[in-house]
Amino acid sequence: MRALKPKICVLGVFVADANYTAKKQPRLGETVLGSNFYLGPGGKGSNQAVGVSRLAGEVNFLSRVGNDFFADIAFSFWKKENVNAHVHRDEKSYTGSAFIYINPSDGNNAIIIAPGAAEKISISDVNSWAEIISSSDVFLTQLEQPLEPVKHALEIARLSSVSTILNPAPGQFLDSEILSLCDIITPNETEAEVLSGTKVKSIESAKGAADILRSRGAKTVIITLGSEGALLVDKQGYYHQPAFNTGKIAETTGAGDSFNAGLAVAIAKGNSLKESLKFGCACGSLSVTKKGAATSMPTINEVQKLLEN
Repeated sequence: MRALKPKICVLGVFVADANYTAKKQPRLGETVLGSNFYLGPGGKGSNQAVGVSRLAGEVNFLSRVGNDFFADIAFSFWKKENVNAHVHRDEKSYTGSAFIYINPSDGNNAIIIAPGAAEKISISDVNSWAEIISSSDVFLTQLEQPLEPVKHALEIARLSSVSTILNPAPGQFLDSEILSLCDIITPNETEAEVLSGTKVKSIESAKGAADILRSRGAKTVIITLGSEGALLVDKQGYYHQPAFNTGKIAETTGAGDSFNAGLAVAIAKGNSLKESLKFGCACGSLSVTKKGAATSMPTINEVQKLLEN
């Protein structure tokens, strides 16, 4: 087992989430009356950093924001959540934002993200963060920022023997060179389809998609399956971890981010892949019981209580 205070580095994006609830999504040219709205902190990288901190991990978050009110929200929130923010403030750009439509009947969502200043994250930025990356137990990143700095950061982590987790969201095709830098890749069903070129509609079809990704260089593939839990595929074979029954679903926006935060913390503690998968699924299952993205990340006490039941 590693240190009780796992050290995790997250490269990613902060955005201000504008969340809208309505009976349906508007079509082009159509106006729909909503039933609820709230503005809160979001962005996959920032959400995952908050998730790690709430799970008693030491977290360093790497990003860029603009010089505006949304950036003020971000720094205030990171301070409150004990996130070490190594974040450049861009005087000539805006902080990212996201439109999030939430279906009130099942909590599912559709999202449009504008990364803003985070689109300018560069290889030079990554080099300035190299010591932070290389001194971590786990490096975790996503695809809301440009691909080249993501690849460079993964290379730095790999050279330093830091475990690497890539959450490939939003989904896009990745070549074997990038996949081979990933100790673990964690697509959802939609992202797995984009990455593998094969439909993912069941656990069996998820196995096929994971096999394709492994054949192209990914060491371990974990496909998150929503209410069906997650599928782990590595050299040992296939392992399905069901989701936890936590009652009514409020919103699914932060589920994937909570899962990845939990997975990273468990891996950094030296847990096995199956143990880490279970811990991540518990985190994801708890997050859907709360509204918001970063604000839905569960605490370590909440997760331990669920796992003890």
